Amino acid sequence: MKFAMRASDIVRNYANILYLMTGITAGCLLGFAFGNRVESFKFVGDIFLNLLFTAIIPLVFFTIASTIANLQSGTRLGKLFGIVAAVFLTTVILSAAVMMLVMLAFPIAQDATLRNMAMQAALDNPIAASATASTTNLAQILTVNDFSELMARKNMLALILFSLLVGFATLRAGEKGKAFVGFLNAANEVMKQLLSLIMKIAPLGLGAYFAYQVGVFGPQLIGVYVQPLALYYLSCAAYFAIFFSLYAYFAAGKLGVNIFWKNNLTPALTAIGTCSSIATIPANLLAAEKMQVPAHISNIVIPLGAPLHKDGSSMSSIIKLAVLFAMFGKDFSAPEMLFAIFGITVLVSIVAGGIPNGGYIGEVFAITAFGFPMEQALPVAMVIGTLVDPIATLLNANGDLIASMMVTRIAEGKHWLSLRLSSQQ
Repeated sequence: MKFAMRASDIVRNYANILYLMTGITAGCLLGFAFGNRVESFKFVGDIFLNLLFTAIIPLVFFTIASTIANLQSGTRLGKLFGIVAAVFLTTVILSAAVMMLVMLAFPIAQDATLRNMAMQAALDNPIAASATASTTNLAQILTVNDFSELMARKNMLALILFSLLVGFATLRAGEKGKAFVGFLNAANEVMKQLLSLIMKIAPLGLGAYFAYQVGVFGPQLIGVYVQPLALYYLSCAAYFAIFFSLYAYFAAGKLGVNIFWKNNLTPALTAIGTCSSIATIPANLLAAEKMQVPAHISNIVIPLGAPLHKDGSSMSSIIKLAVLFAMFGKDFSAPEMLFAIFGITVLVSIVAGGIPNGGYIGEVFAITAFGFPMEQALPVAMVIGTLVDPIATLLNANGDLIASMMVTRIAEGKHWLSLRLSSQQ
C-alpha cells in the first residue's frame, strides 16, 4: 500500500512532464503516419508559441524587478551572503565547464536534418534569420533608445538590465516605494499564473509542432536527440559522483565525504521524485541538520539556493546551446563564444529560478541572446529541457545541500565538522 501511494505521488509530481511527453509522442506518431499532410495542424503549435512569446516580456520584467525590490539589507549577514554567492557561482561555473569540455570532446554533428531544420526556420521567419547574421555593438545589445523597444524579444538583454535597475531603484526608494513593491509582487504573481495557464496547452501545442517536424523531416528527426541526451545523463552522473565528493572533501575532508553520502539518499530521491528544487527544501534542511551544518547557515543557503543555485540547469543550458549551434551551423567551439556561453548560462540559471516552468523563460533568453530563430529553436530546447529535467533537478537540489557544507567550511574553518561532533560527544 505504501509503495502504491509513493508510486502515485511520483506520477502526480511528474504529471506535467508525462502530459508533455504524451503530446510530443502522439505528434511524432501522427507525423510518421500522415507525412506532409499534418502540415495543416501546424497552426496549433503556432498559437501555443505565440501565447508563450507574448507572456515572456512582462513575466521577465516583473520577476526580476520584484525579486530585487524585496531584497533585505543587513550588515551582519553581508559577509555570509558574500560567501554564499561565491560558492553558488563557483559550482555553477564548474558544472558548466564540465559540460562544455564534454561537448568539445564529443561535438554534436551538423547533419542534414539539423541543416534542413535551420533552413526551414529561415523560410518561416526571415526577419529573425537576417537578425542572426547582422552585427550590433554593445550599446545596442544592452540598451534601447525607446521604451517601447523593450517590449521586443530581440532586446531581452536590455529588458533584463532595465528590470534590474527598476528593482534597485525601488529598493532605494524605501518606504516611499512600498506601494510600488506591492504592485510588482502582485503583477509577478499574476504573470506566473498566466504562464501556468499557457503551459496547460503545451502538450497539444508541442504535439502539433512535432507532428509537423516529423512529417516534413522524417523519422531521422528523433535521432537528433539521442547523442546530446546520452552525453548529458552520463556527464551529470559523473559530475554528481566525482565533484560532489570533492566538494564534500573540501568542506570537511574524509569525514565530510562520509557524512554527506550517508545522509544524502532522502534528498536525492525527493529531488528525483518531485522534480522540484523547492519541494526538496524540507528534505535538504533535515539532511543538513544530520550533517551538523549550523542552522543559521542551512536556513539561508538551502532556501536561497532552491531558486538561484542550479548546477544541473547550467549543464542543461550548455547541451541545449550545443544542439542549437549545430542546428544553425554556428561554431560552438569558437574561442570568442566561450565567455558569452558561460555568461548566458549563469544568467539563465538565475532567470529560471522561482518561476513555474521557468526553464522555458531561460531558454527564450539564451535563444534571443545568440540570435537563433525563436519559432524553430524554442521547441527543440523545450523538449531537451523536459527530457533532462529529473537529473537536472537532482543536481540543482543536492547542489544546495553540498553548498551549505562548503559555506560552513569557509565561514567557520576547516575543522567545523569534527568540532561539532566532538562537542556533541
